[in-house]
Amino acid sequence: MIAGGLATRYGGVPKGLVEVGGRRILDRVVDALADALGAPPLLIANSPDAADWVPGLAVHADVVPDAGSLGGILTAVEAAGAVVCVAWDMPFVPAALLRALADGLAAADVVIPESGSRRGVEPLCAAYGPACAPAIRAALARGDPRAVGFHPDVRVARLPAGTVLKYGDPDVLFFNVNTPVDLQHAEELCRIRDSWQ
Repeated sequence: MIAGGLATRYGGVPKGLVEVGGRRILDRVVDALADALGAPPLLIANSPDAADWVPGLAVHADVVPDAGSLGGILTAVEAAGAVVCVAWDMPFVPAALLRALADGLAAADVVIPESGSRRGVEPLCAAYGPACAPAIRAALARGDPRAVGFHPDVRVARLPAGTVLKYGDPDVLFFNVNTPVDLQHAEELCRIRDSWQ
């Protein structure tokens, strides 16, 4: 899981530590990843107190400083080889979707779900294999920090939008909490989800 951002919109409180539905977003993501993969996830974070957030999780600081999301992905791949990365501000990503992404690595280096985002895909909820590490380092060396900038150099498989829908509404699945307004919306989404269960 990738913990990024400067927490400026939450008065210095890291956004993954904000609660949605009475639980920290971080704990929701940890549970989804552990359920999907059968093991505790890695935490990619540069905060000096990151090891205290969830005792027992292995914490890795970025191997390339100030490289944004792509640096977080690189760190995860170099630490673990094959990984499923999830941004720590996505409270509603289900384990079943994460398992599907991980399973896709048998035939690809990147397995990425399609969505209605500006890129059309969700690089911070995707699976990455070992071949991504040199491709990411090459992208950074040429000054391309985009989370999808290295994709031409690896085998990319998209999880089609129709398949993603089997796991839920992409606008909810990939919703991320960046601002207090987002947090209010996440609480509303959580109430709606709870009422369906």
